[in-house]
Amino acid sequence: MREAVVSAARFITTHAAEPLGLGDVADHVGYSPFHLARTFTRELGMPPCQYLTARRFEKAKQLLLRTDERIIDICNAVGFSAVGTFTTRFTAAVGTTPVEFRRLPDVLTGSPPHPVSVPGAGGGTVMGTVRLSPAALMALGPNPAVYVGLFSKRAARGFPVSGTLLAEPGDFLLTGVPPGTYWVMSSALPTGTGPAAQLIPGRTVLGACPRAVRVSAEAPVHQRDVHLELGQDWSPPVLIALPALASADAQERRRHR
Repeated sequence: MREAVVSAARFITTHAAEPLGLGDVADHVGYSPFHLARTFTRELGMPPCQYLTARRFEKAKQLLLRTDERIIDICNAVGFSAVGTFTTRFTAAVGTTPVEFRRLPDVLTGSPPHPVSVPGAGGGTVMGTVRLSPAALMALGPNPAVYVGLFSKRAARGFPVSGTLLAEPGDFLLTGVPPGTYWVMSSALPTGTGPAAQLIPGRTVLGACPRAVRVSAEAPVHQRDVHLELGQDWSPPVLIALPALASADAQERRRHR
């Protein structure tokens, strides 16, 4: 069953710029659309349609930083027909508009990320430890930057409810968490590269706690540990502009948007 999901994810990645429906993907792996959607969501934390959009935005991020193409041309190149829809959905997933994302390398050069904790607007706390696999550590090099955040869904989209940037793997503390159900998700980036390489890293290192966190007035404090591994070619891409979460200048621009 997992093999079918991996095959479906790879098929979506290969054909992401084309008109693609759930039926096309289901036919490719020999499953019914309903069964594929349910299995895909259980295995990867998002439905096939959201995975397709994530792959399109991943390509859009690359085009924004590596080319001078107009936003409307990038919109069309990654499978969107309306630039307004593209911009709205890109912003919700990545945390910045396409125009702002294109400017981030210059912003981060003047205001690089630094270890920081960004609390939420509540009173809960989630703490734990982040550990990286040997393969992940080897791929990232010394002193990787480790981002940890709380999200309302199993896919890291937009800005976290509460987040932190660690200077190295180890203990984390997320504060100001409002009541609700969340997922602890983490990703790591190399620190020996420039801003553009951090915004579109060549290798994905990510992990998530398999159990949700349910914060309430009766249970405001929770412990969750996260193990990070090298992502596979079919792993959902990390869309958030992570370095911007820990850049004072980028945070200030977001507050005044």
